[in-house]
Amino acid sequence: MMFRQMKNIDTAFKSFRLYTLVVITGSIVLSCFAIFRSYQMVNSAQGKVYILANGKALEAFASERKENIPVEAKDHISNFHRLFFSLDPDDKVIQSNISKALYLADASAKRQYETLQETGYFSSVIAGNISQEITIDSISLNIEHYPFSFRCYAKQRIIRPTSIVQRSLITEGFLRNVSRSDNNAHGFLIERWSTIENKDLSSQNR
Repeated sequence: MMFRQMKNIDTAFKSFRLYTLVVITGSIVLSCFAIFRSYQMVNSAQGKVYILANGKALEAFASERKENIPVEAKDHISNFHRLFFSLDPDDKVIQSNISKALYLADASAKRQYETLQETGYFSSVIAGNISQEITIDSISLNIEHYPFSFRCYAKQRIIRPTSIVQRSLITEGFLRNVSRSDNNAHGFLIERWSTIENKDLSSQNR
């Protein structure tokens, strides 16, 4: 009788131990799954950006910086050239555009600006009521090697009171990464910038 009771107790203890082991194992598996799902949700949330438009939150998707380099780099180069070469016969407009452009490039751009200033180019633009527009034709960019080299092909339209002159413009330089800011939204800096061609294509009287 006593032996049977001991056997029952031993069986009950083994059953309880097995039940406890199953509960603990299940808890561990459930905890690991919960942690894994939480990690997935955090990663998913980091890849989403919400934009407030007309009072509604619209979901946008963020992507890796590397995927956006060609687009952002070309837009940076385009913005710089547009600011540097878009001129009107207004000293404040010229200073505003040039100041914004110089945040996007290193001292090589400042040297070109100072050279133009010393030769009286900007003064002649104001005195002659000249406007200058630029159209970017294309930008070649090499992101295989850092800093990234580029070449910009553009056309200038110089509007004088008596004529309109079309000029070709080709520049080249390099891009390196810098911190993003209000003055430099794409986080690039143009280095060793130089003009390799700037010549008249056509001229017509007004």
